[in-house]
Amino acid sequence: MKGILGRKVGMTQVFTKEGKLIPVTVVEVEPNVVMQVKTVEKNGYNGIQLGVFEKKEKSANKPEMGNAKKANTTPKRFLKEIRDVDAEYNIGDTIKASIFEVGEIVDVTGTSKGKGFQGVIKRHNQSRGPMGHGSHYHRGPGSLGTMLPKRVLKGKKLAGHMGVETVTIQNLEIIEVNENENYILISGNIPGAKNSLVLIKNAVKNSRKEDPKEILVYESESVVDEVVEEPANSQETQEENNNLETENASVAAEGQEESK
Repeated sequence: MKGILGRKVGMTQVFTKEGKLIPVTVVEVEPNVVMQVKTVEKNGYNGIQLGVFEKKEKSANKPEMGNAKKANTTPKRFLKEIRDVDAEYNIGDTIKASIFEVGEIVDVTGTSKGKGFQGVIKRHNQSRGPMGHGSHYHRGPGSLGTMLPKRVLKGKKLAGHMGVETVTIQNLEIIEVNENENYILISGNIPGAKNSLVLIKNAVKNSRKEDPKEILVYESESVVDEVVEEPANSQETQEENNNLETENASVAAEGQEESK
């Protein structure tokens, strides 16, 4: 298992060299710092704790400051554990976007958008009643209880808070990895609002074959105006040209008079 923390930036689209359009999600991936290392002897399981995005020291408490000093780094805003990692890491190591390659299949976990208090039609996709004036049932939750228990049974789909849930979308493909600019392009959409934290891990139920795609890269050309330096003796050459023009004009005038 391998993974990295990132921040969802937004969506865009890229084109392959075959002319295929692929919608992608841009994930900002700064170098992750290994804040803690979990072992079976001490913690009962193997894993590492990753930290990303700096946090002000005045906003961090003493335990956070202590862990940051052990890792020889600054306090981090987001922390996440990954169990059963493939490689061996030490406290203070960094994990960059190059941990993944183009064409790999990954699972992305994030927190879905919050939609507040919603009714059963939007929250559970239930159907509404007739909208005529004679009907007294429109967008209600329907019958709630039964006769014998005389109460609402557990698990009844009712109105309530919607969203802000941990959602994982599986089997997404990595289209591009840019370590210099710290971003990863992932095919399709991923859960969460813009600037929300996401966790990228290699796929658990990978049923797709890796098929790396070559995308078109547009390079911006910078147009620089050429500066022509005038020679140091430009004034002298200008005077010589003027003298030649005067001599040519006088010779032409003399020739016209002789022809007359």
